[in-house]
Amino acid sequence: MSRYGKTPVSLPKGVELKVTGQQLMVKGPKGSLTMELQKGISVRIEREKVFIEQADAAELPKPIQGLHRSLINNMVIGVSKGFEKRLGLVGVGYRAALAGHHLDLQLGFSHPTKIEIPKSVQVAVDKSVTIVVTGIDKQAVGQFAAAVRAVRPPESYKGKGIRYEEEFVRKKAGKAAKGKAA
Repeated sequence: MSRYGKTPVSLPKGVELKVTGQQLMVKGPKGSLTMELQKGISVRIEREKVFIEQADAAELPKPIQGLHRSLINNMVIGVSKGFEKRLGLVGVGYRAALAGHHLDLQLGFSHPTKIEIPKSVQVAVDKSVTIVVTGIDKQAVGQFAAAVRAVRPPESYKGKGIRYEEEFVRKKAGKAAKGKAA
């Protein structure tokens, strides 16, 4: 069995977890999330701890128990604290603005770039060069942040583009820095 899958998930105060058949629901101060458990995976709650167990008769790969433990842990963290991704725009004239349910990006293209914001994600723009994506579903927050970054990923010569706040872009030297051959 999975070592990681055996470690229990602790429930913080204000978070409740319910299992109905194969349906798992986690409810907390920020909202609620649901997930369908695979057959052969069961969840047991004891004294503010959640144990994920895999039936021996189930023909599932062993890492599935650890996967379910990570998914449940992310749901608990999401409904209690939430998740956040910060993106920065680097480049002259690069701006972002909110227009209703769309994120309007001006990134040097000849056409307007608008991205529809999903309902499970909240977006804020700070000083028109920082985009803050928040939500309770880790997958939805990460997926939307990746979709925004994919519009103009950072290029390796000047570093212009959209990047995660903690991301480091290694710049290439370019032709001018190579020097002349004698």
